[in-house]
Parts: sequence; C-alpha cells; structure tokens
Amino acid sequence: MKKVSSIGSLLKKIYRVYSAELLITLQDKGYTDLRPSFLEVLIFICESEVPTIKEIGIACGLKKQTMTSHLNELEERGYIERKINPHDKREQNVYLTEYGQKFKFNLFEAINDIERKYADRIGDTELDRVELLLKNFHSKLLIPDSFFDHLS
Repeated sequence: MKKVSSIGSLLKKIYRVYSAELLITLQDKGYTDLRPSFLEVLIFICESEVPTIKEIGIACGLKKQTMTSHLNELEERGYIERKINPHDKREQNVYLTEYGQKFKFNLFEAINDIERKYADRIGDTELDRVELLLKNFHSKLLIPDSFFDHLS
C-alpha cells in the first residue's frame, strides 16, 4: 500500500525546521530572549510598513488574546512600540524601536544565510521553483477575509 503524505503535514515539517534554524541563527546573533511563537509576528512586522494589530493578527492567524500577549512581551523586550493611529483613533499601529530596527537587519541577514544554505543543498534553480510554487499555491487558496473574523 502506498503511503500518503498530506501537503499540510509536509509544509508544517518544513516550517518547523526553518523556524528552528532561524531561531538558532538569531540566538547566535545575541537575540536569546525570543521564542519560536514570536518569529512569525516579528517577521510580519519587519516586512510591513507600520501594520495595525488587526493586520498582524490576521496575517499570523492569531486570536486577539494571543496577539496581545505576544505584542506585550515584544514591547517589554524593546522590539516594538504601539501608537494610536492618527487617522483612526480606534486602531493602534506597531512600530519597530531602534532595537527592533537592528533586529530587522539581523533577521533579514539570517534569512538570507538560511536560504543560501538551502540553495547549496538543492540548487538555486530548485529553490526558486519551490518558492514560486509555494507563492502560486498560496495566492490560489482564496481564503475569504471572513474566515479570519473569529480571530478579532
């Protein structure tokens, strides 16, 4: 009988290895106060231009309570600060602090190092194909925004 592997299971296994490598690399750079659960939130903040708390929660698939807890800890550790949105007083935007900006530089450097290591293992062309395939797959999932309403 042929063994069936689900796409979700494979993606999860790959993500676990990737996030573990990223966390170890960042710890080697002096960021020893990070937990794996912070990485996705910090990556989104670093890739975004002053996101709102709701945008972070939706992008990371986190419930409001979890999101608030993560942001509180990241703020206490000096990575971020929250400010009231000047255009909508009901929203808060998340900004990287000076320490957060330094982290962002090291984060992107660590990601590049890991991706270079992956390219050495499977080749640049194959890694490019994997990235393109995953981007295409993600874009075609067509998950409606209403799917994330329960997270707010």
